[in-house]
Amino acid sequence: MPKVIFVTYLIAALDITWMFLQFSITPYLARKLGFDTLWIGYLQTTVGVLQLLGGPIFGRFADLFGARAALCLSCSANVVYYGLLAAADSPLMLFIHKLPAVFMHGLPGAQMVVADLTEPDKRAAALGKLGLCFGIGMVAGSSLGGTLNTNYGETLTACVAVGGSLINLLLVLKFIPKNTKSQAPQDQSQALQDQSKQKKSVFDMGEIIRLMKFPGVAKTFSIKIFSGLPSGDSVSVIFQVMFSIIAMNFFQLEPAQNGYLMAYFGIVSMVIQGGVIGRLTAKYSENSLLLLSIGMSSLVGLAQAFMTNVYQFCFIVLPMMFSLSVFNVITDSMLTKTVPSSDTGTMLGLCASVQSLLRTIGPTIGGILYQNYGVSSFGLMQFAVNTTVFVFMLRNMPSSKDDHRK
Repeated sequence: MPKVIFVTYLIAALDITWMFLQFSITPYLARKLGFDTLWIGYLQTTVGVLQLLGGPIFGRFADLFGARAALCLSCSANVVYYGLLAAADSPLMLFIHKLPAVFMHGLPGAQMVVADLTEPDKRAAALGKLGLCFGIGMVAGSSLGGTLNTNYGETLTACVAVGGSLINLLLVLKFIPKNTKSQAPQDQSQALQDQSKQKKSVFDMGEIIRLMKFPGVAKTFSIKIFSGLPSGDSVSVIFQVMFSIIAMNFFQLEPAQNGYLMAYFGIVSMVIQGGVIGRLTAKYSENSLLLLSIGMSSLVGLAQAFMTNVYQFCFIVLPMMFSLSVFNVITDSMLTKTVPSSDTGTMLGLCASVQSLLRTIGPTIGGILYQNYGVSSFGLMQFAVNTTVFVFMLRNMPSSKDDHRK
């Protein structure tokens, strides 16, 4: 079991590496093909829509056929996605290459394996280590992508991602068990029962809606969406998508410099997710940490509103990454604990769909805000919405007053 989890972390790190390598290609290639900031937003919105539709289906697929089959599907989609990117030589091809993104859910697939093989009281720390893999992939992918794109161009850089995705596929086939749920000691009898009743379609929306009726699920999802929306604009969208545009226009950075800056973000993420989150989850309640992350996110938004240069942004990244990391790990952990172990894949697929929903709305809104109101509008939106959610949680979650478990 420890070996399987370690290889899962490796697969996740490599998957994120190729994703961030791609981030160093798309904005610059799109600019060469005549896209402006708004159309780049539409391009990323296409990815969000596809992954929004694919997330719950991917989760159901994992629950029915196993996490290994789901990861194989994701890795195969990555190969096609990056292969089409290497061949993209027109605006239409740039949109077509996004189509395989409907099946690209490598990180949620890794989360499913980890959730299946860990006990509930250790799940938050284990999921937090996947965040460490995210940081490693961010550093490697951003640095490698910026260097390759600057020296060899977009086509060769995309071909490297194709080869890397094939390696990931081989790792999944070699090391991930066919049925990870059966590896969990508490789940064996329940898995046998659920196997017969879950012989339903992957597209059975009734099974997905059923999960939303479990106590606490709808409330946590609402917090995840409303608090994540401005964070999706100013963190996920700026950080993963809009930041590449801002790096070109606002900070005047070259591809290699953009890669180095993203690598810095990755190092910060590695420190926070690898050395901080595990200690916090062992000492404080999940409700308290969720409240802390939302409060800090609102202050980060206020700081971003007054940001004027890249050096100030580098300082803001520290609390920004902390709030984002804690928020994502805690909400995912809370949601997987509220459903039976046989449904954790579907639940994590729904969690991935929340991020996809934010990426669907965020790039288009982000492009409009950036063109009409500038960078400061992202921070002001984040401050206003997260402050509202923070006050709501203070009034409706009295248990958050108890910060210590002991």
